[in-house]
Amino acid sequence: MKGKPDESMSEKKPDAAALTPGALPDEETLDVTLRPQALDEFIGQNKLKENLKVFIQAARKRNEPLDHCLFSAPPGLGKTTLAHIIAKELGVNLRQTSGPVLERVGDLAAILTSLGEGDVFFIDEIHRLNHAVEEALYPAMEDFALDIIIGQGPSAKTIKLSLPRFTLVGATTRAGLLTGPLRERFGIMANLDFYEEGDLAAIVERSSRILSAKTEPAAAKEIARRSRGTPRIANRLLRRVRDFADVRQDGRITPEITRGALEALEVDALGLDAVDRKILSALIDKFGGGPVGIDTIAVAVSEERDTIEDVYEPYLIKAGFLLRTPRGRVVTPLAFSHLGKTPPKSFKQSDLL
Repeated sequence: MKGKPDESMSEKKPDAAALTPGALPDEETLDVTLRPQALDEFIGQNKLKENLKVFIQAARKRNEPLDHCLFSAPPGLGKTTLAHIIAKELGVNLRQTSGPVLERVGDLAAILTSLGEGDVFFIDEIHRLNHAVEEALYPAMEDFALDIIIGQGPSAKTIKLSLPRFTLVGATTRAGLLTGPLRERFGIMANLDFYEEGDLAAIVERSSRILSAKTEPAAAKEIARRSRGTPRIANRLLRRVRDFADVRQDGRITPEITRGALEALEVDALGLDAVDRKILSALIDKFGGGPVGIDTIAVAVSEERDTIEDVYEPYLIKAGFLLRTPRGRVVTPLAFSHLGKTPPKSFKQSDLL
C-alpha cells in the first residue's frame, strides 16, 4: 500500500483563504469544504462506519487492497464522501468518474491503466454503465486484468493487459437497475439510510463552525428538521439561511431568522418543498389520490421521471406521504391532512393496495 496520496489525482482540499470574509466561494467548493475527511469526522451511518473501520484496518494490516464496495442510497446521503474517505484512510489516490461518462471500453482502459497499486476507483451512478464497458469491468474487478480486442473480423486478436490491484467503489441511486453479475462482484455492499434529526443537527453545527457562521442550537435543529433526512440538503439550507442572516440581521442564525428564511425558500415544517407539494397536489387534485403511474405523474408536474423516482419519491415514501403499489402511486391520509385537503368519498386507500 502507498503512503500519502498524490494530490494531482485526489481531490484537493480548498485553501482556507477561500472562506475568508469577502471571499465568494462557489457552491461546489463549499460542498467539498464541508465534506468530512475521515471516518471519525463522518456523522451518522454508525453501523456502516464501524464496519468500514474494521475492513480498512484489515486491508492495511494484510497490505491488500480493500474489497470492492457498492453504496446505494438516494442522492445526498454520503456515497461520494465515503469514497473519498476510504481513499484517505487507505493512504492512496482516488480516481473519480460516473457511469454515463464511460462510453467506450477505451475510456475505462485509460483510467484503469493509470491507477497505482491499491488506488480507489470511484464510479458514481454505476447503474448507468454502458453494457460493453460493464462487461470489460468484470475481469478487471475479479482478476485485475483487462481484455483488449485489436482489429476486426477473423484477424482480431485479444490481448490481456495486467492491471494494478485496485478498489472499485460504486455508487448508485437505483440499486434495482444493477445487473446480477456486476452486483455479485462487490465484496462490501451497503445501503445508506436517511439520517436522524440529531445527526443532521450535529452536521449543521459542524458545518457552521467551518463556515464561521454563528448558529444557535435551536436554529440548527430547525434546519435539521426540514432537511429531508439528507446532509447535502442540510448544508444547502444552512448556506441559504446564512445569506438571510447576513442581510437581514447581524449574521447570527437564530430560530426566528431560520424559520423566516425557510418560509421564503418554500420549505415547510416537514421538509417538503414546492415540487414535493406539487407532486402530492397533482395526485390529489387531478387523480383523486391515485393510483397513478409514474410516467403520468411526470407529465402532470413537468418533471423527468428519473428525477421524481431518485430525488423526490424516496423521501415522500419514507415520510409517509406516498405509497408505491402494483397499480401505481397512491397518496396517504397524511398527505391530505398536510395539504389541508379533504379526501374524496371515492378514496379508500385500503382498496388500492
